Amino acid sequence: MRFLLALSLLLFTAPILAQQNGPYVIYNAKGKKVSYKKMLKQLEKPDVIFFGEQHNNPIAHWLQFEVTAALHKKRDLVLGAEMIEADNQDELRNYLGGKIDAKGLDTLARLWKNHQTDYAPLVNFAKQNNLDFVGTNIPRRYANMVYQKGFEVLEGLTDEEKSWIAPLPIAFDPDLPRYINILTMMGDHGTPNLVKSQASKDATMAYFINENHPSGKLFIHYNGAYHSDYHEGILWYLNRLNPSAKVLTISTVEQDDITKLSADHIGKADFIICVDANMTKTY
Repeated sequence: MRFLLALSLLLFTAPILAQQNGPYVIYNAKGKKVSYKKMLKQLEKPDVIFFGEQHNNPIAHWLQFEVTAALHKKRDLVLGAEMIEADNQDELRNYLGGKIDAKGLDTLARLWKNHQTDYAPLVNFAKQNNLDFVGTNIPRRYANMVYQKGFEVLEGLTDEEKSWIAPLPIAFDPDLPRYINILTMMGDHGTPNLVKSQASKDATMAYFINENHPSGKLFIHYNGAYHSDYHEGILWYLNRLNPSAKVLTISTVEQDDITKLSADHIGKADFIICVDANMTKTY
């Protein structure tokens, strides 16, 4: 766990962090500071937690592990992640079951470049505690196909390939604020198919969360914050599949001054982890 040791050293050595009494502050949706203990107490209650991260933020990854370990003492868990694609579920299952080792998983599955530092601790926690871990994301190649040609291209996939994505046809609302914002952010590079590609990921993650969520268990899903901010993205699709599901969200943001949450971040999630922008990155 060299990653966790390095992070621990960072927490005590960076002068800028001492000035702000720590590297992060937790806020609620209204921008009020919340203690870690109070957040954890609330996180014991829902059916699904979406832990939205900035992919290279070490505080988010550290807290993902800490929150997961703490909730494991209170609830039966299922874990899932955007970072493992649905067609690699067999390889992931073989690793969790001890049929292949970490090198085998790295060879056979398309793991992210920061898997070893940022996601392997979560996968290994699942392995050590006999928890299910679900790769929820659409295979990247199919999301890229949607970006090039729209949803219609998915109809030509084989039955096996279709089993790795949300059932067709994929519902789509182009007027959702977060999808509109993608076009604004991307400017001339933004296209309707770019938004549909994002939606294909959201829909597929929601589908596999719902399909792998036994009644009574708490499903913790790790994803880029944009996929769950403002209770849109994955949550829009999950609500269509299971409108009675109780959901709480966490988002990760970065600010130069973490003593007050920026108005831009108010309402992003039920809990917002505001991290000092000077914090080192994992890549």
